[in-house]
Amino acid sequence: MSSALLEQLIDALRVLPGVGQKSAQRMAYHLLERERAGGQRLSQALSEAIEKIGHCARCRDFSETPVCPTCASAARDAHLLCAVESPADRLAIEQATGYRGLYFVLQGRLSPLDGIGPRELGLDTLAARLGEGEVQELIIATNPTVEGEATAHYLAQLARQHGVKPSRLAHGVPLGGELEYVDRGTLSHAFGSRTEVG
Repeated sequence: MSSALLEQLIDALRVLPGVGQKSAQRMAYHLLERERAGGQRLSQALSEAIEKIGHCARCRDFSETPVCPTCASAARDAHLLCAVESPADRLAIEQATGYRGLYFVLQGRLSPLDGIGPRELGLDTLAARLGEGEVQELIIATNPTVEGEATAHYLAQLARQHGVKPSRLAHGVPLGGELEYVDRGTLSHAFGSRTEVG
């Protein structure tokens, strides 16, 4: 007979993407058999992160402070704003390119079937930011998926409404791909040769 606590642990691990019943079971057994100290560290780090990490009021990226270090930095170019779908996409661009502007993290993409519209992506916050007059170019770095392209089109219209030039990452990022998994060279090239959205 299986322990209720063990079942609870296995069920909790299944919340992670790509983790099914068998994988969750293996993880739970590994933690209990060989990595109890690691499990304690994981538990503590997860608890602290959930409690203390929120969203930056300016860019919506994950942050422990009301305004993240990137948005607070005077060394960044406030005339350039790059819109990405996720914090992982922002990190990929930051690591692969020499981009020194600011970001806006959508935390998703337009997907009416999933109930994700402009409000869920914080586009009212983005519109207010574009309306401040400091941003001159909105670099649209959504993923080249159907939803990503629809989001890009919406963002381009929003930029134009505020007199901001919209641009899109150039080809080189594979259609249907995810930025977070594209190699650095391809991403760097696509970012460097971005084009204006027509």
